[in-house]
This record gives sequence, C-alpha cells and structure tokens, in this order.
Amino acid sequence: MLQPTKYEQEKQKALAIQEAFEQEFGRFAQFVVKRETRPSRDEMVGDVLAVELKALSDLRTRYLGRKSEWADLKKTIGRLSPEERSYFGQFLMFIEIGMKDKLAEAERTLQELSEAARIERESIDVTMPGRRPRAGHLHPITLMRQRIEDIFVSLGYAVEDDREIETDFYNFDALNIPAGHPARDPQDTFYTTDGFALRSQTSTVQIHAMQRRGAPVRMIAPGRVFRRDTPDPTHNPMFFQVEGLCVDRGITMAHLKGTLQEFVHRLFGPQTRTRFRPSYFPFTEPSAEVDYSCFNCGGAGCRICKWCGWIELGGSGMVHPNVLGAAGVDPEEFTGFAFGLGIDRTCARIYELDDIRLLFENDVRFLEQFK
Repeated sequence: MLQPTKYEQEKQKALAIQEAFEQEFGRFAQFVVKRETRPSRDEMVGDVLAVELKALSDLRTRYLGRKSEWADLKKTIGRLSPEERSYFGQFLMFIEIGMKDKLAEAERTLQELSEAARIERESIDVTMPGRRPRAGHLHPITLMRQRIEDIFVSLGYAVEDDREIETDFYNFDALNIPAGHPARDPQDTFYTTDGFALRSQTSTVQIHAMQRRGAPVRMIAPGRVFRRDTPDPTHNPMFFQVEGLCVDRGITMAHLKGTLQEFVHRLFGPQTRTRFRPSYFPFTEPSAEVDYSCFNCGGAGCRICKWCGWIELGGSGMVHPNVLGAAGVDPEEFTGFAFGLGIDRTCARIYELDDIRLLFENDVRFLEQFK
C-alpha cells in the first residue's frame, strides 16, 4: 500500500482544520445569510450581542491567529517541491479567504445589530413629558442670615468674613481678654495647636477689618463660632453668630440704641420695643444686654418668651479703648459700638422651635417645612 505524500498529508490537515472551523462557526451562520432572514435587534439584546462578538473574536484568533494550527500549516509550504508548493499555497489561500469572508460578514452583522441596539437604548422620546427636577431650598439658618444681612446692608453696613481658626492675639488679646480670663480655659475653647484656637466669637473679624480698613468703619460679621458647650435644646458646640461694629467720630450709646431699635423693627415689626440691661463684656465699656418685646404676645407673656414678655437679643456696648488701640485705631479720635446675637437662636424663636439641635440634624422631613 502506497504511503501518502507530504503534499497529501498537509492537504488533509488543511481540510480537517476547515471542517473544524465550519463546525464551530455554525453558531454564527445566522449572521451571514441574506439581510431579510437575519435576526432583528429586538431578538438580540445588547448583552447577547456583546457575548457573540467576543466569541467571534476568539474564533478568529483560534483559527487564524499567529499561534494557530493554520499558521503552522502555512509554514510547511516552503518544505514542499516547487510544483507542489504552488498548488498547495493556492489551496490554502482559497480556504483562508473563505474563512475570513465568513468571519468578516458575521462581525459586520453583529456590529450593525449592536449599534442599532445601542441607539435604541440611548434614544430619547422628546414627545414624552419630562421629569420635573426636584427643587431645593435654603436652610432656615441661611434664610435668617440673609434677612439679617439685608437689614444691615440697607443701613449702610458692609458684610465681612474671615478665618475660623485664630491666634490668641485675635481671639483674646485684641479683644481685651486678659491671660487669666475663664474664656481662655481649654474647658471653654477648642484649641488646635499652640497659639491657635477655633474662634469663639466673630469679634475676631472686627479686628481684622479695622486693621485692614482703618476707621471709620461700619460692618457686620456673620459666621460660625465654636465653644465647648454640651449640646442641649439651647446650646451647641458649633453655632452661627452675627456681630456688628460701627466706629467713627462722635459715636455714642444713643447710636447703638437707635440702630438696634431699627433692626428689631424691620425684623419683627414696628410695634417691637427694646430695653437695655447693664452687663459686662471685656471688649465693651459700658456694656448692656439687649431685650426686645415678644413678637408673639407683644409683651403680655407666652410660652415663647417664658411668660416674661421679653426675649434676649444679645450683648452690646461701646467698644473698649483697648480694643480700638489693638486694632490700630486711635481711641482719642474715634469711638464706636458693637453688638452680637445668635442667628440660630433667633431662627428658633421665629419658627417656634423647642430645640436648636433640629437645625443641625439635617433631617429632610424637618427641613422641607421651610420651602
């Protein structure tokens, strides 16, 4: 029995590879038929198409890649006789073109279906009613801060802001708070590193403003302040405060009383009255606590004012000469007044809140009431 020649052996290998390719390519045969008989994009979802494209790519690599059995077979052409080499090369080329054409047609069809599925998936029906975006709103503390700022801006005051971490000079020394004062105690103030602390009042902004702008000056400083208070319905370690300052020639206590009277009139109504009670603050002399008649009962007594008819607004007084001097302002030429009040406490009173901690808990159910 005659043994097959090298040419016949290699030809049988080529036919075997072709047959194996045809069997594996059978799953993709539906993508190389006529267009009208191809599967529609409705029948092939995007994820299925992606899997098919990946499988088709793997099939091409397995049969026509550089390390495939087909590539090794093509290398044997050079080992045949010149006459066999020509016939065998043409034979392999004919089979390879057939495999490549089927792979290319299937890939083109899959890509067309995949692109059509993507367009369908990402398309927008412009005739459908849109979804109305959920509108947000300002926080009640922000609303109150803006009301206070608007009032004082209309009175000719500028709004100033500055750093929340201060040195001992701006937090204490420049405000005439001596070294042994209880306010400097770590139990009352948040210290960061040596010589730095979270500001315990926005009076620090007043010192910066006077150093930067000199006198005369009229400004308010709203912002966050920090004190080591135990949280309860009326206290919080972090809260919002606004302090005001007016420095000019000939400023007296009468200007302070008139300014705060006008402020409460615009905030609570023209029927609101004010009263001043003597007090003490290191940075003002003389000093006074300011009360205003209850906006709810008009002074008759109710739950909001704790049945006394008056509500505390904050502290005030004439700026101490030492404070003016520390800021570079001549106290012999200029005088001024200062005042301060809590924004969150005022907000809580106006909205009749029993606990200021509600303003900081970020409960959407609570905040939605202030739209």
